[in-house]
Amino acid sequence: MKTVVVRNKPQVEQEKIDRLCEYGVATIHEVMGRVGLMGKQMNPVAIGQQAAGRALTVLAQPGDNWMIHAALDVAQPGDIMVLGCTTENYDGMFGDLLMESCIALGVVALVCDAGVRDTRDIRERGFPVWSSAVYAKGTVKETLGAVNVPVVCSGELVRAGDVVVGDDDGVVVVPVEQVDEVLEKCQQRIDDEAIKREKLAAGEKSFDLYNLRQRALDRGLYYVDKLEDV
Repeated sequence: MKTVVVRNKPQVEQEKIDRLCEYGVATIHEVMGRVGLMGKQMNPVAIGQQAAGRALTVLAQPGDNWMIHAALDVAQPGDIMVLGCTTENYDGMFGDLLMESCIALGVVALVCDAGVRDTRDIRERGFPVWSSAVYAKGTVKETLGAVNVPVVCSGELVRAGDVVVGDDDGVVVVPVEQVDEVLEKCQQRIDDEAIKREKLAAGEKSFDLYNLRQRALDRGLYYVDKLEDV
């Protein structure tokens, strides 16, 4: 592994990032073919969080948050810091002081495949954080990693500049080259769901709306009036 800090990364227009944030994690995940979603252990520190931004990637050694400081040295407003470790780790890599630096530099959120701490302060400040653990164990600054290189975070490959979206449903990664396609598909899905919502509200059964009845019958499902008739 090269111990390198890459200063520049692809830039997606903020307007597109904002639109992806509005569509939300679940919709994006579905229109991408049910890919891009980080593992179920990646949870928000506080319910009600929502954020999207360009990935500022950090590859860190376990129990060592040195490269978070290096990443903040090249951070740009609108970035989401995405931290992956070289191996599984739950030490508290991020706390209230690093949060203050993120806020001052315009970093909009943290996605951390390790532990975070000082969560009460993080909640009070309203800084969006998703992490795979909450753990008070401290870290050292002894071994270098890398910044703005591809990392694996909670099972998903994230490259610098990819758009990362987080909300109460989790965190999803949109590859930078797919942003326009995903935006178009998200709107199509929203429009389609609006029609379905009206039909469901009017009493139409989902079994019919989603064309599930005949498929189920074809696969052997049958109806009886009483359990004794089975």
